[in-house]
Amino acid sequence: MTPIAEKKWIVKEPGNPTLVRQMAQELGIDQVLANLLVQRGITTFEDAHEFFRPELSMLHDPFLMIDMDKAVERIHKAVESNEKILIYGDYDVDGTTAVALMYTFLSQVTQNLEYYIPDRYDEGYGISYKGIEWAIKKKCSLIISLDCGIKAIEKVHFANDHGIDFIICDHHLPDSELPPAIAVLDPKREDCTYPFDDLSGCGVGFKLAQAYTNRYNLPQEKVLELLDLLVVSIASDLVSVTGENRILAHFGLKQLNSNPCKGLQSIIKLSGLEKHVITIDEIVFKIGPRINAAGRMESGRTSVDLLICRNDDDARKIGDEINEHNNDRKNIDREITLEAINMVKNNPSFEGKKSTIVYNPLWHKGVVGIVASRLVEAYYRPTIVLTQANGYITGSARSIAGFDLYVAIESCSDLLENFGGHMYAAGLTMREEHLAEFCVRFEQTVEKMINEDILTPIVNIDTYLDFKQITPKFFRILTQFQPFGPGNLSPVFISENVYDNGNGRKVGSDNGHLKLELIQEDSAYLPISAIAFNKSNHFEHLHAGNPVDICYSIAENYYRGLANIQLRIKDIKDRFILF
Repeated sequence: MTPIAEKKWIVKEPGNPTLVRQMAQELGIDQVLANLLVQRGITTFEDAHEFFRPELSMLHDPFLMIDMDKAVERIHKAVESNEKILIYGDYDVDGTTAVALMYTFLSQVTQNLEYYIPDRYDEGYGISYKGIEWAIKKKCSLIISLDCGIKAIEKVHFANDHGIDFIICDHHLPDSELPPAIAVLDPKREDCTYPFDDLSGCGVGFKLAQAYTNRYNLPQEKVLELLDLLVVSIASDLVSVTGENRILAHFGLKQLNSNPCKGLQSIIKLSGLEKHVITIDEIVFKIGPRINAAGRMESGRTSVDLLICRNDDDARKIGDEINEHNNDRKNIDREITLEAINMVKNNPSFEGKKSTIVYNPLWHKGVVGIVASRLVEAYYRPTIVLTQANGYITGSARSIAGFDLYVAIESCSDLLENFGGHMYAAGLTMREEHLAEFCVRFEQTVEKMINEDILTPIVNIDTYLDFKQITPKFFRILTQFQPFGPGNLSPVFISENVYDNGNGRKVGSDNGHLKLELIQEDSAYLPISAIAFNKSNHFEHLHAGNPVDICYSIAENYYRGLANIQLRIKDIKDRFILF
C-alpha cells in the first residue's frame, strides 16, 4: 500500500461581508479576525462578549439535569449515616480525573470512601462484576460510577441484589432501557432537558459536586478548585469546547496555570511545562498521555493515586512512576508502529485495499489504539490493529474523516464477542477462528460504504493571511479565541509565496521535521519562526530558494523561558520561480 497522496486544501466560505464589517467596527479588530468570529456564528457584540469574556455565572443550574435531586439526596443520606461510598471510574483520562474529582470533593464531607478503577486487560471497559464484588467485600452500600455505567443493566441489578445502590454519572449515549440505579445522570438521556449535552464524564461528576455544594451551602471554592482536573478531562476526551465546556475549560486552564493540585503539578514539571502558559494542546499532547499511560501499561489506579495526593513527596514519587510508564509506552508504540508499517509496506495483498487490518498476537494491548492512529496518518484508511489477550483476539480501530467506522464493524457483529465505540474510534474482541472471515467481510463493507473523495485527506482552512497582518495586536486577540478544541478549532490560515531565509534546517531524532524562518516578499516584518512536522521532504526545494504555499495555525512557542510567535505548519505545497 502506498502512503497517502497530496492533501486537498479546502478554504471555507468567508462570513457575510456586512456582518464582518460590523463586527470589525464594533470590536475594533481587523476584518480577518472579524471574519473568524462570523464563521463561528458570533455575529453580535453580545455574542462576542460571551465568547471572549466567559463567566462562571453563565454555567447552567445543575438541577436542570434529570435525577440530580435524587443523586444529591442519596449522597447526603450516605454522608449522614456514615455509609461507605465507592467511587468507580474508567481507566482513561476522563475516568481517572472524574474519580479524583469526586473523591477529593466528597473527602471534605466524609472519610468513609473507597475508589476503584477496573483493569484494562482483566476487566475491560466499564462496570465489572469483579468491581462490584470488591465493593461487597469492602462493605460499600453506595457506588458512584463516573464516565461509565449507562449500559450496565445486569451489573447494577447484581449490585442491588447485594444491598448496593448505584448513582451513574455518564456522558455516553444510553439505550432505551436504563440501569435500575437510584439516579442516572446523563445529559444524553432522551428525557433529559439539560441545556448542554456534550459534557465529559468528569464534567457530569463536576455538576453533581456543584449541585451538592449548592444544596447544602458549602463554599463554592470547594468545587471550583477542582476545575484543573475537569479541564484535563475536557481536553483529553475531545468533547466540544463550546457552550458550557468552553466556560469550564476557560476557568480550568486558569486553575491549572495558577494553582494546580499537587498531582497535576508533578505532571506539569515532568512535561517541562512549568514555565509555559498551558493550553488545551499541552494537555492533549503532554499531560493527558502521561495520565493515560498508567492504565495502558499497568493500572489506572496509579493515576488516581497521583491526582488525589496532597503530599509533595508522594506526588513526586508517583509522578516519576507514571512518567516511566509513559516512556515505556512511547518505546513500545514506536516499535509496534514500525512493525505494523513494515507489515503493510512489504505485503502486496494490501495494495488496492480500502481498509487496513494488521495482527500480531505479541503486540501490547495498551498501545494498539495509538498504533492504529499512526497507520491512519501514514495510509489514510479505516484501520484496525489487533493483538491477543485472555485467549481472544482484541484490538482498536480508528477511522478517517467522514467514514462511520462503528457501522462497518457492526455489520460484522455476528463474528464478534463484543465491540463498542463511535464513528471514529472503536474497540472489538473476537475468537481467533473468526479472524480471517472478519478481515474479508470488513474490507467488503468498507469498499461498499466508502468513496474516493473520502480517501483523500483534507485540510480545512479558515482564510487567507499575509505575514504583514500578523502583528502583536492580531496575535493578542487571536489568543483570546482560546481555549481551542472540537467546535472551536484553532484557526488555519493560508499564506502564499513564502520563502525560507536560508536558516531552515531538518530537526528531530530522524531529521523528519523542518525548523524554518519564513519571509514573504511584501512583508515589512522580520522572518517568522515555523515548525513543520514530518515535512522534511520539502527541505531541498526550500533550501534552493524556491517559494512555497503553506497552511498553518499560529501559536506561542517557548524556548529557554522566552515566548515567541510560531507558525505550526499543517501542509506545504511547493511552487517554482517562473522566469
